[in-house]
Amino acid sequence: MTGSASRRRFLKHMTALGAAGGVSAALAASAHADGQPDGGRRLAQAQPQPSAAPAAEAARGLPRVHLLIGPGTLPSVGKDRMDLLRYRQSGNPRMTGQQMLEQLPEIAKIARVDVDTGNPYEQASYDYLRKLALRVDEVLRSPEVDGAVYVQGTNTIEETAYFLNLTVHSDKPLVITGAQRPFNGLSSDAQMNLLDAVRLAGAPASRGKGALVAFNGEINAARDVTKTNTYHLHTFRTRDLGLLGYIDADKIEYYRTPHRRHTVNSEFSLAGVESLPYVEIAYIHTGTGAGVANALVGLGAKGIVIASVGAGAPNGLDKEVSDIIKKGSAVVAVSSRVGEGRIVRGNNWYEPGMVAADNLSPQKAALLLTLALTKTTDVGEIQRMFDEY
Repeated sequence: MTGSASRRRFLKHMTALGAAGGVSAALAASAHADGQPDGGRRLAQAQPQPSAAPAAEAARGLPRVHLLIGPGTLPSVGKDRMDLLRYRQSGNPRMTGQQMLEQLPEIAKIARVDVDTGNPYEQASYDYLRKLALRVDEVLRSPEVDGAVYVQGTNTIEETAYFLNLTVHSDKPLVITGAQRPFNGLSSDAQMNLLDAVRLAGAPASRGKGALVAFNGEINAARDVTKTNTYHLHTFRTRDLGLLGYIDADKIEYYRTPHRRHTVNSEFSLAGVESLPYVEIAYIHTGTGAGVANALVGLGAKGIVIASVGAGAPNGLDKEVSDIIKKGSAVVAVSSRVGEGRIVRGNNWYEPGMVAADNLSPQKAALLLTLALTKTTDVGEIQRMFDEY
């Protein structure tokens, strides 16, 4: 980790950028004639540069981390430092991986980071997640790569992380991060989250722990983490189970490890899978009308996750859910909208043939169910998968 003098220089540099209108102004003012922004490179060149030989020598022995980027807030650039709400409409292009690294020279002291040539990646559907997982799997198979970082929007980090946790077959560190505020925002978390993610992906202690979410100085397991606040920085938490550890200034400290199967021990393979089965979620509330589950079957759903009230009650959908199970129209898994606790087989609302989703959130239960359906429609076998993952 860098010393206090280095941190002060970095903060002074970022403050100067903010006073000039943020990173966006710096990048726009120094764009190439062909319209490609390279402001970060120009700024770096304006500073005295050390000779290449010592820099190359210093880089030897550092972990090599591969950086992949999707949509989201972290690389975004608002119109000014207080543009924290509508930065998507700022008109400023999102920063590339190389531009972000140039604004964070501290990263070069802790890892050799290679920016993926396929950036940015889409993730608006399961099919995009499938393509991303295949790419990450390919990257981590390289002997030249020690770990990977994926940057994306916070809204669905928990889903992407869990999907990669189930489908990437490597014990190398895989870290997902994002930001609640744009890169040039006042008190942005973007810079530190990116730096922390690289540190975590390059740490030998992170090996074998599955996909990890690095956010706000904390480490959470992909299976258990969820977003808990719309705008606050302390948003990713593992509620009743607790975080895995901390990414502190002095070191990375782990206190526990994930227990369920993941990554290198996962039975799920995307090789040869051209598309994933359609799984939908039925969100239960007091006013849920009969026919919702049947409508999902009519839309082609091969699996339905019931986001039940309490410990599994489907309310007005009970009869049609029972009929769907008996007819085999779709596989039905029952989760809960509560946020903590397990769905238990044999309780008041359990129907033979249902899959109990344990403590998985509805959105994560849907991911596991769609992967399970690539292998089997046998409910007993799918229940085994939910018990193990």
